[in-house]
Amino acid sequence: MKCILNDELIDENTLPSDFTALRYLREKRGLTGTKEGCASGDCGACTLLVGALEDGELTYSTLNSCITPMQSLAGKHIVSVEYLSKSGELHPAQQAMVASHGSQCGFCTPGFVLSLAGLYENKQSSEQAIDREAVCDAISGNLCRCTGYRPIIEAGLSMTKEPMIKVQESKETPFIELMSKNDSIKKQLENIQFDSHNSSNYLQPIDLEQLAHALTSNPEAVLIAGGTDLMLENTQRYRDFDTLIDVSRVTELKHLHIGETSLTIGSSVTYSELEDFSKTLYPQVNALLSRIASRQIRNRGTIGGNVANASPIADLPPLLLAFDADIQLLKHDGSTRAVNIADFYQGYKQTQLAADEMIASFELSLDKLAQFHRFYKVSKRMEDDISSVMLAVRFEVDNGTLSDVRFAFGGMAATPIRGLKAESALTGRAINDEQALNQAIDALRSELTPMSDMRASAKYRLDMACNLIRKAWLELNGTDVVTFSGHAVSDSILSTGLEGSTHA
Repeated sequence: MKCILNDELIDENTLPSDFTALRYLREKRGLTGTKEGCASGDCGACTLLVGALEDGELTYSTLNSCITPMQSLAGKHIVSVEYLSKSGELHPAQQAMVASHGSQCGFCTPGFVLSLAGLYENKQSSEQAIDREAVCDAISGNLCRCTGYRPIIEAGLSMTKEPMIKVQESKETPFIELMSKNDSIKKQLENIQFDSHNSSNYLQPIDLEQLAHALTSNPEAVLIAGGTDLMLENTQRYRDFDTLIDVSRVTELKHLHIGETSLTIGSSVTYSELEDFSKTLYPQVNALLSRIASRQIRNRGTIGGNVANASPIADLPPLLLAFDADIQLLKHDGSTRAVNIADFYQGYKQTQLAADEMIASFELSLDKLAQFHRFYKVSKRMEDDISSVMLAVRFEVDNGTLSDVRFAFGGMAATPIRGLKAESALTGRAINDEQALNQAIDALRSELTPMSDMRASAKYRLDMACNLIRKAWLELNGTDVVTFSGHAVSDSILSTGLEGSTHA
């Protein structure tokens, strides 16, 4: 595989398929500024910036190098923390961290700096202002063990105000030009001939034809896309993978398209890509995606992986259940079949996927997407946390009557589930019928038997589910929502007397 590491062309063909970018930097290149904190993509100490050519321009995003196979970065520009001051001047993110006293013990600092540098470069290229929300989003996947987030956030906010700090005399091009304007890096990337078979143990097909060939030639290979969950098998359970087939570059699986009647989402579309796509069109979907994992994970993790993983705490399956989505499954021989999301999960970690199948895409009805919908995620932390309760709601209204209702839950059982009795209690009733709402909540209490675990008790989950249904009904009827302590809560919910927190 060929890539550019900082300012050096790398041609490496001897790596195991699962050799991570973190290990490569530290063990093979001696670039020890990148740290290993958790080896699971949770703490951000291993954050890297990775650039890719898009329409002739370099765009950069962050990722967790501890769970990213090095070979997946073929044809990319990898930026480690050592490169930031190579030009003889500190990068604005570094300058701001110095001025704001943002560096504390120093272990997590390189990850914070690269996350802020990525924010700076992306905002500079788009000429957008850097506000607190953008800074918090950028560092949402970076854990400060010294608990000193205030100066780090201040550093992010002041990046555009800091004067250049000379660290050595140099006439080299400043880093910000290398990041977004340097023709040398672009030309080197353009000259790298990407080969889907540039390694015998890590294949990266770019279309369905190459994917079919890779699958038939390597029947024992394991599929990988973002790898944000799969690679934990390697870093946490010490499983060695032989051959990996990376589907993240297959054009047909990256499809994100609005047709005449449906929205098609390819299985290899990342959270961040769907987040950008939905920002204006589907703001409620966008809001949920911003609560999933961290920016580093969202830049790598894929929609198909989230669903195929069959985790009961995954956040996207309830959304797909609410919209009654169809899943297009692709066999290794190229044939396809469609399965509704309601029939996809068979039990804990069990799906309808056959051994020779993978998820190709999801189809969501545009009519259903146009109906009232809300997504509520309850977790102990606002960023980078797993749901205690997840609720996806859709109300179809016809002349003031609820003609169709969907309540889909995650984090409540072994699989994503619907509140069928609660849905039935509201269907056919007036949208402002509070008696019907109370009947639906009673029905929900009778049909749900949530699990208890370290995240929440069964009672908490059930109370929360009932409160969230009431919240959705209130919002449908135009009740304003007040905000305090960073959580959204309705005044009317607080007066009901139902137990349980109502933040979502």
